[in-house]
Amino acid sequence: MSTAAPPQKAPPPRQRTGGRLSNGAFALLLTAPGLALFAAIIFYPLLSALFTGFFKQDLRLPGREFVGLDNFTYWLDGDFLTILKQTLIFTVGATLVPFALGFALALALNTGLRGSGFLRGLFLFPWVIPGVVVSFLWMWIFNANYGVLNGVLMETGIIDESVAWLGRPGTAMLAVIVTKTWASFPWMMVMLLAGLQTVPRELHEAASMDGAGSIRRFFAVTWPQVRGVASIVLLLEFIWNFQHFDTIYVLTGGGPAGTTETFATAVYQTAFKGFDIGRATALGGLWMLLLLLLVAVYLRITERKGDA
Repeated sequence: MSTAAPPQKAPPPRQRTGGRLSNGAFALLLTAPGLALFAAIIFYPLLSALFTGFFKQDLRLPGREFVGLDNFTYWLDGDFLTILKQTLIFTVGATLVPFALGFALALALNTGLRGSGFLRGLFLFPWVIPGVVVSFLWMWIFNANYGVLNGVLMETGIIDESVAWLGRPGTAMLAVIVTKTWASFPWMMVMLLAGLQTVPRELHEAASMDGAGSIRRFFAVTWPQVRGVASIVLLLEFIWNFQHFDTIYVLTGGGPAGTTETFATAVYQTAFKGFDIGRATALGGLWMLLLLLLVAVYLRITERKGDA
């Protein structure tokens, strides 16, 4: 008697070895469009601009000539320190003055002042106006012939004759800083007010019970609580002002006699008024290195704040 052979098991299905992507490859595939867009509109133009700094190139003439570091030494041996000094004067002034004004208003609004909601919205008005519009508005205010500022000062007897605020080296930078202060203090006020509203009132009440006055409570209670927010606000405003362009260009164009020239206006004037694209990109490269240092400081501060 023959016995039937046991049924054969079907072989397991062959597994495909090359059809499945790893997690890293799948993540790279998802981010590829964004990386390609970043490379096309940011990375490639940046490298191209930095590369142009090593050439002598005139926008009015075809071709270009390799000159090595000549464009960089032109600035470092020339007006670089002057432009850096004036940029820092504008940046520091246009950062600290609106910070002090915004902090004072934030402290006032945080006390529960009557109508504080309306005042908060009113103070935000300068911030929502485009920068060019703000610049033209203050250009009219500072005008030597029909400006409101001269009219008010002459009417009150403070000055006897009109002052060309934007045409004098001693007052032009001050006028630019005042204009930028009016445009930027509202957002600083809002950020600082948000920080002040996170301070527990119990701390103020406890300090008051211990006999601390308003000034002592500010330095012992308020400032330690909002110091982190204040440092971020100051550093961000400093970085933005370090690369600010429209207010200075509209009001003075870098004048008079270059006394309000900053990196932003110098790069523009060199490239589109002097048509020297090589020297303009060289100055832009030096400017970018300074900005990278500021960004590194900002990132370091935010990391410390996040770890705290």
